[in-house]
Parts: sequence; structure tokens; C-alpha cells
Amino acid sequence: MKARAEPAETQNEAAGWSALARRDWDAAWRRFAAAVAEHETAEALEGLSWAAWWRADLDTLFDARERAYRAYRATGRNRDAARVAAWLGTDSVDFRGEIAVAQGWLRRARGLLEGDGASPELGWLDVHEAEKLLFAGHSEQARELGTRAAVHGRAFGIVDLEMMGLATQGLALVRQGNVDEGLDRLSEATTAALADEFTELWSAGWCCCYMIYACEQVRDYDRAAQWCRKVEAWSQRLNLQLLNRACRANYAGVLIWRGTWQQAESELAESISLLAQLRPPTALDASVRLGELRRRQGRYNEAAAIFEQASEHPLAILGAGELSLDLDEPGIACERAQEYLRQASPDAATYRVAGLELLARAAAIRGDLDLAGSALQELSTIAERIPTDPVRASVAYVRGAVASARGEGDRARIAFEDAVRYYHRARAPFEEALSRMALSRQLDQAGRTPQALHHAQAAAQLLHDVGAAKAAESADALIRTLEPAKHVALLTAREREILRLVAAGETNRTIAGLLVLSEHTVNRHITNVLTKLDTGSRSAAVAEALRRGLI
Repeated sequence: MKARAEPAETQNEAAGWSALARRDWDAAWRRFAAAVAEHETAEALEGLSWAAWWRADLDTLFDARERAYRAYRATGRNRDAARVAAWLGTDSVDFRGEIAVAQGWLRRARGLLEGDGASPELGWLDVHEAEKLLFAGHSEQARELGTRAAVHGRAFGIVDLEMMGLATQGLALVRQGNVDEGLDRLSEATTAALADEFTELWSAGWCCCYMIYACEQVRDYDRAAQWCRKVEAWSQRLNLQLLNRACRANYAGVLIWRGTWQQAESELAESISLLAQLRPPTALDASVRLGELRRRQGRYNEAAAIFEQASEHPLAILGAGELSLDLDEPGIACERAQEYLRQASPDAATYRVAGLELLARAAAIRGDLDLAGSALQELSTIAERIPTDPVRASVAYVRGAVASARGEGDRARIAFEDAVRYYHRARAPFEEALSRMALSRQLDQAGRTPQALHHAQAAAQLLHDVGAAKAAESADALIRTLEPAKHVALLTAREREILRLVAAGETNRTIAGLLVLSEHTVNRHITNVLTKLDTGSRSAAVAEALRRGLI
């Protein structure tokens, strides 16, 4: 963080660096501001920028960094200027969402260091640039930069730089689908960060966020939860709530998965409130996860509004696609899945999983079996390199959906059984319930109604427990179609008699003559049947009654 101290430090400047070291951001801000007022130096301005960074004082942050950059350039200190330029690039993204501006600063930093040989500043620039490449889908380039940064860190004895290079390699490998190797590197780097081996707190926090993000990418929620607890304890010990909060949105994703939705909602509300003030672009990460929670809760209008507000965020695109499936709009769901996948390069394998999963399911429902099959094939290939139960469960569910659409009943049943088992083992109640409902329908089609009823009842219980209102209603409706005694009681003996004659092709007039009833009475009975079976026509009522075993 600290510049090379070439001019002598003033008393206020020295006190400012001391305050930063003991994490007294307000005192650091006051001391550096006084130092700048006394005698404006590049070092004092850079120190002021760091005090402002920790206090999320954005106006001071950018003003001080830009002035520090100009001051370093004016005295020919290109390495120091490059360091500040690299941070202006990252801050432009984190605090303002200005990607084009960030690219300009990072290129300027690279230009200043060209031909200057190896240096810590060059290593850190690699880390800054790699982060932008990672989230733009260029995993291989990011991995190469991470490797180079780690080499610089070892050469100069800077643990932070070496471990951040290792963490960058790890996240790049995870995104490419080399999950075990990537998580091993991330685990080593994060362990060093939480063991206080790093000199700078911001780099330790950066490393931790990479770890949790990688776990969420491969749906390794057990690992994510363990690291989240470690990061939370570390953040509380050092009073670093900003860094902790930036990772909490990812933790809320774990809580949503586990079905602890009340806690997830609390986490997300706090994150959105804090990050909206401190890091507005980052607040979207929490907001779109709240949208996903609302979708699962069945609060579709609220979910749609959140996804629309964050329409360019990848998770919002996915969420809107899932919502379209909930609303029985598979064509729109396919479009959203394809939009998401266009942003995900083949080099970002794990990133593509969620989009392929959505695309395969939506295409199967729409009847586009070629598209569903190709999406399933790519998904299966990627999943072979992601050894987690949630991903195995996802592939099994999609395989069942595609087999069902193809009319391959036994294959669909086996796949849905696998999905139920994996989701249960992964402690994912919402997904387990949906898999049980799919399995129930498949068993019902095979004439195995008692087993189908068991799975439907288990699904309904899970959905009611987590608070998934709309999905629970669907499970309850499925149960009603599977309980024979209730079905018989649904229609009177006379209504069933009339419906059997309708099924035989008789007109209302003929039925009235055969049963010695008025035609008006027959019409009334048929109207009651249509209402009870929730159908709109005589033929639909016959089909529904046959499906339920009523006639």
C-alpha cells in the first residue's frame, strides 16, 4: 500500500500511516488531510486515498488518487504512478462500474512499467488485470497473469502478492473446469490470508472473496459455508465489516440453497443496504440473489422487478429465465439461457453450467429435443470435472427432463431418482422437492400411484417448510390427483355415470333419454363435472377423469 518514502515524511503523514496500520480509518483520514494541507506530496495524497478507500469516501478517494498519480508522474516515479493507476482502474469498476475507464487506467499502468524490468508493481498490475479478465470470461489469460504474479511475489518476498497470484490461478482453473487443482490453490492462499500472513488487509479480503466465489461457482456449498464462517470470524476480529459484507452476498446464496430463507433474507437486506452506500455496483450481487429468493418464494412480481432493474447482471438473466419457466413460458426461458451463454466463453466452463441447465430444461418443455440434447451433452461433459453432489444432481434432473420429453419413461424415472438422492445428500430442500415432483409424475404415468403419492407428499412437506408458496400449491395439486379415495368423492355417482356416457360419445339429449332425466339436468351435471375437474370442455373432462381413474 505505502509508497517508497523518498522525501522525508511529515509528522502528520507518519501518523497517518500509523493510523492505517492500526485500522483507525478516521484518524488516518484526518492526519493525511492535514499532511496534504501542510505540504502536498504524492505520498500524503496516496495515504489519504487509502484512508478514504476504507471509509468509502469516494469523492476524496478518486480525487486523492488522481492527484497522487500526477504528482508521481511529475517527479518521474513511474512505478509509483503505475501502482496508483492500477488501483484507479480497480476502483473505477468496484465503486462506479466504469469498465471503460478502468481499462484506460490499467493500460496506462502497463505502459509506465514497460521496459522497467521485474517489480512488485508489475506483479500487482498482473493481479488487477487478471481480475477483470476472469469476470470477462478470459480464464486462460487470467491464469497466466496469476502465475506471473506469484513468481514476482516469491522473487520479492511479498507473501500477499505470491498468494494472490496463487488465488488468481486457482479461480481461473476452477472456471476452466479444473476444479480440484483450482480449489487446492485457493485453499492454500486463503489459509495464508486468514492466518495473518498477508501484510495488507485488502489483499487478504480479496483472496477470501475469490475462495467463496469459486465454491459458489461449482456449488460446493459445504466448503463455502466452512470458509464463510472462517472469513466472518476473521473480519469480526479485525473489525473489517466492509470486506466481510462484500462476501456475504455469496454466503446468502449458500443459505438460499440450504433452505434457510429467513436468514438469507436478513443477510441480503443488510448487504444491499450497506453496499448501496459503499459500493453500488457490488450491491447488485446481493440484489439479484434477493430476486432469486423471491422467485423461489413464489413472489413472482417482486422477482421480476428485481431482475428487470439489474437486467444486465448474469444472475438476473438466469433468474428471469427460471421465472419464465415458472410462468410456463419455455420459449422466453430458452432466450434468456442463450443470452447468458453468449456471455460465457467456452474457456469459462463452470460459468456455463447454470445456463446449459436452464437451456436444456426449457428446450425439453418446448419440445425442441435437438437443442435440449446438445445442451445436456455439453453440461454432462463439463460436470464430469466438477465433483460435487449439487452438480451431479443438476445433471441427473436435466437428464430426466430430456428423457421424459422423449417419452423414455424408465430412463426419466432413474434420472429423477438420482436427482432426488443427490439433492437430499446436498441438503437442498427446494431442488429435492422439485425432483420428487418430477419423479412422482413419472411414477404415476407408469401406473405406480402409491409410490408417486409418497414422493408428492414428501415434496409438498419440503416446500411448505421452506416457504415456497407457489411450488407448494403445485405439489398439493399433484397430491389431489394421486389420492384415489378423494378423486371418487370428488364426483357423485350420477356425475360419474353421465361422464362415462359422454366418454362413449353420447350427446346430452341421448344421455337424458337413457337415464330418464331432463336435458337441463344433464347439462347441469356436466357443468358441475367441468368445474370439479377444472377443465373447459367435455373432451378435456373425459381425458382428466381417465387420467385420474374416475371412470
